[in-house]
Amino acid sequence: MKITIATRESRLALWQAEHVKSLLEGLGHTVQLLGMTTKGDQILDRSLSKVGGKGLFVKELETALEEGRADIAVHSLKDVPMDLPDGFALACVMERDDPRDAWVSPVCSGLEALPADAVVGTSSLRRLVLLRAALDALGRRDVRIEPLRGNLDTRLRKLDEGQYHAIVLAAAGLKRLGLSGRIRHIFEPADSLPAAGQGALGIEVRADRPDLVAALEPLVHRPSWLRVAAERTVSRAMGGSCSMPLAAYAQWVETPPSAGLSDTAELALEAAWGDPEGSTPLVRVRDRAMISTLEQAEALGHSVASALRAAGARPPVPEA
Repeated sequence: MKITIATRESRLALWQAEHVKSLLEGLGHTVQLLGMTTKGDQILDRSLSKVGGKGLFVKELETALEEGRADIAVHSLKDVPMDLPDGFALACVMERDDPRDAWVSPVCSGLEALPADAVVGTSSLRRLVLLRAALDALGRRDVRIEPLRGNLDTRLRKLDEGQYHAIVLAAAGLKRLGLSGRIRHIFEPADSLPAAGQGALGIEVRADRPDLVAALEPLVHRPSWLRVAAERTVSRAMGGSCSMPLAAYAQWVETPPSAGLSDTAELALEAAWGDPEGSTPLVRVRDRAMISTLEQAEALGHSVASALRAAGARPPVPEA
C-alpha cells in the first residue's frame, strides 16, 4: 500500500512517525510523512487544561485523515483523548516502551536533594499531585511546582536556562531521542504512578479503512494494548481529560499473554487521584483480574474507577 502518516513536527513526534514508517516499509509498503503543527504546539502560555485539553495535539491530524491527505496518524497514546470522534478508530497499539517518569536536573539527583525554595517544572496535573504528596512527606513545603509547557527540547532549554531546578518528563521520550544521559533518576511506579498509556504509541485511522487496520496488524502488541485499555478506561470513567489529576498504570503479574486470543493472564491495575489544591489526601487504589480480551481489560478499569470514587476521588467540574 501507499500510506501517508500525519504527524506533529516536534522532534519526538517525527522520531515516532519515522519509526512507524520504517516498520511499515519493512513490510513492503510505500510510506511518506505529512508534518503538521497543531494548536497544542502553538499555545504555550497556558496550561492544556485551560485551553482545550490534549485533543489540541490531535485535531489537525484527524482533519488530515478526514480529508484524505493522510491515511494514519501516529500518537503518543497518553496524548490521545479517551474518546475518539465519530468516524475514527484506534487501529494499533505498539509494544510499550518505558512508561515511567524521569527526573531531569543539573543541580540535584532527586527530590531529597532539592535546595531551599527550589522550583520544579511539570505540565501535568498528575505529576503535580504526586510530586506534592512526595514533597509533603519530606516536609518540603518550600518547594514550588510551576507549569512547564512546550515540546521536549523546549522544556529542556527552559531547565538549562535556570528557570527550574528540576523538571519531570516521560522517560520514553528522552530515551527515544537519545537523551538518556539527561536522566538523573527514574521514578518507579510506586513513587510516581504513570499516566494512562504513557510510553505507548497508538495509530489512528478513519473507521471506514479496514484495509489500513489489516496493514497495521503486524505492528500490534496485544499485551501492551490490554494494559493501556485498562488504564484508559479508568481515565474515561473518571471524566478523562488533562484537567483530571489522575494516574493509572497496569502491569502483568507474571507472564503476559501471547498473541493467542485465548491466552489469559493476571493484570494488576493501580490508579491514583489527587486534589490540585491540596485540600484532600492523595487517593490510591488497586485491583487485579484474569484478562484475555479488551472487554475484560475495560471491565477491570471500570472496577478501579468505581473504587477511586468510593475512596473520595472526584471527576472534574465542568467550567461554566
